[in-house]
Amino acid sequence: MQRCLALAKNGLGKTYPNPMVGSVIVHDGKIIGEGWHQKAGEPHAEVNAINSVKDKKHLSKSTIYVNLEPCSHYGKTPPCANLIVDMGIKNVVIGSLDYNNEVHGKGILHLQKNGCNVIVGVLEDECKDFNKRFFTFHQKKRPYVVLKWAETKDGYIFPNEPENKEKELKNLKPIWISNSYSLQLVHKWRTEEQAILVGTNTVLKDNPRLNARDFNGNSPFRVVIDRELKISNDYNLLDKSSVTLILTEKQISPNKENLLYRKLDFSKSIVPQICDVLYRENVQSILIEGGAQTLQSFINENLWDEARIFIGNLNFEKGLPAPTIKGKIILEKNILQDTLTILRND
Repeated sequence: MQRCLALAKNGLGKTYPNPMVGSVIVHDGKIIGEGWHQKAGEPHAEVNAINSVKDKKHLSKSTIYVNLEPCSHYGKTPPCANLIVDMGIKNVVIGSLDYNNEVHGKGILHLQKNGCNVIVGVLEDECKDFNKRFFTFHQKKRPYVVLKWAETKDGYIFPNEPENKEKELKNLKPIWISNSYSLQLVHKWRTEEQAILVGTNTVLKDNPRLNARDFNGNSPFRVVIDRELKISNDYNLLDKSSVTLILTEKQISPNKENLLYRKLDFSKSIVPQICDVLYRENVQSILIEGGAQTLQSFINENLWDEARIFIGNLNFEKGLPAPTIKGKIILEKNILQDTLTILRND
């Protein structure tokens, strides 16, 4: 099962809206086939594992391992549970149930009805945590929310703003608190999450592109909160280079090329509304990159799952304070002179 998870990790950031799945086939104590799901619409892990077996006559006396319950419905590909039965594999070991309503328990039931010996729950906690994005989406009806920011040693995320704010904000160069290695890690994270979100002030201050230019992989679906549609077309986020969702209180503009508009009620808390919109857009995970007000609003609503916090090797002495958060520390490490702390919301 550990090998299944190692294989499945190759699909991180590439399989949305599908989960990450790996599969291993064992005969006489030796692995004779393995595979993983590489991309939505392409063959599932069990299919790739079975196809990799050179001598198919061994399958009837083999055991197939898979970290997630084999699917039992027709989607873009045929059901894997049917394939396992058709290939004569009698022993199936599964890490975790699939909590997608289309599958939940049905794959196991099909296997059992057709004479398979099925074991469920091997490394179950690890398998559930591995597909935390997929499970959060289907069980909680919202994306898996990852908060990320960098703060100084004295607890600020931005220095004092210029007096002539409206004139000077756009001309300010981004102020990097963390080092270039931490920045590259953030770009890696962007390839792993399905979407990324910022607020209006972050766009006006930093004019970000929110892509993954410093790491090889898919760039995320961009989301920006722009209540009054202040962001003009010459900002990077509205360059139409990739799909961008604008959340606003204004009368919704017609969707344009790669620009989508969704209306929120800003007289109420917007965080649950954002999660609802993203769920309807089939977004399973999102990286919240600020600013402080946006991050704190997710914290205050308790609608977050992980927080990834860099502490850079500098002080501002005064400025915009970093968000306040409590959670369980699951990782703490140094990246040169930066410190990275990852919290989980228990």
